[in-house]
Amino acid sequence: MKYRHLIFANLLRKKIRTTLTLGSFAVALFLFGLLAVVRGAFNQGLEVAGANRLVVVNKVSIIQPLPISYLDKIARIPGVTLVTHANWFGGVYQDERNFFPQFAIEDQTYRQMFPEFIVPDDQWKAFIGDREGAIVGEDLVKRFHWKVGDRVPIKGTIFPGTWEFNIRGIYKGSRPQDDTTQFWFHYKYLEERQNLYRKGLVGWYTVRIDNPDNATRVAAAIDELFTNSPWETKTETEKAFAAGFVKQAGNIEFLLLSIGSVVFFTLLLVTGNTMAIAVRERMRELAVLKAVGFSDAFVLALVLGESLFLAAIGGGLGLALSKLFTLRGDPTGGMLPYFYLSPPAVILGLLAALAVGMVAGILPAWSAMRLRVVDALRRV
Repeated sequence: MKYRHLIFANLLRKKIRTTLTLGSFAVALFLFGLLAVVRGAFNQGLEVAGANRLVVVNKVSIIQPLPISYLDKIARIPGVTLVTHANWFGGVYQDERNFFPQFAIEDQTYRQMFPEFIVPDDQWKAFIGDREGAIVGEDLVKRFHWKVGDRVPIKGTIFPGTWEFNIRGIYKGSRPQDDTTQFWFHYKYLEERQNLYRKGLVGWYTVRIDNPDNATRVAAAIDELFTNSPWETKTETEKAFAAGFVKQAGNIEFLLLSIGSVVFFTLLLVTGNTMAIAVRERMRELAVLKAVGFSDAFVLALVLGESLFLAAIGGGLGLALSKLFTLRGDPTGGMLPYFYLSPPAVILGLLAALAVGMVAGILPAWSAMRLRVVDALRRV
């Protein structure tokens, strides 16, 4: 950076052009940051899935239930260390737009199954002692301004009627990508109030195994146990189960990659044109530098330095703005509960910006390096 004043002098020569180029990088990297956040939200389940957990659902569809009697049978399979179950409730709080996941859980094993969700012991004890008690995620508490002790009415859709719950605890995630927008309540409470034909049924089972290497064997053993029964099962790893939900939303990965590619290609053209114009405007100055003894390599590095400086400052500004935007939380009202720009995404964005700056500046820099002093001075 010994000659950084030369870089600044050229960039400040055309302040409007420099500002617009910086703005192009900022907008492109802001969009990149948002795309990375959306991608992370859709892939959240894949990133947090436990390697030693399996999910057992009805073979026909996840919306079809399974008998509660399967719990003991699954628990006796070699390699299984813990089994719990849950039901999707699908209720509405105050307004149909207030979407958030509600689960009727097995209160004796659910906390053990998901240790990444942290609930204070005293709050969990209060939850266990209250049949109408509920545990809610900290993001859900912030969204609706709830607190421990509040009584929350939820209108059932799958299970008709108005259901009232007492908030007995608030859980936090041990990792940034953990979903803290869930609402848990007692399966026993659901069982007491639902229609007779729904009793004795659960939505799905989650199974912990002793060794992730045994996942295929244990999954096959579970499905084989219930083959040809009225309630056949489909068992897969938690990661595969989450991936199935992502696929239902379409090829999100391809869509985001396509948008990002178009944005960066456009940015490449804009930056390349800016650097080419900048070099043409100062042919005489570059020739003078060479005439007084500066090497071709120095001229090459000078032009590339200008391009990389634009990329670093503009890209850093765009990523900073996208990070600030995500600090406001999920703007979709619960559709993207994981709304977080991770440090690896920030680093990737900066590297992408620098790569664009390098590629955009290489041809103008190469042209400046090969410039002959006599030819350049003759043009003026």
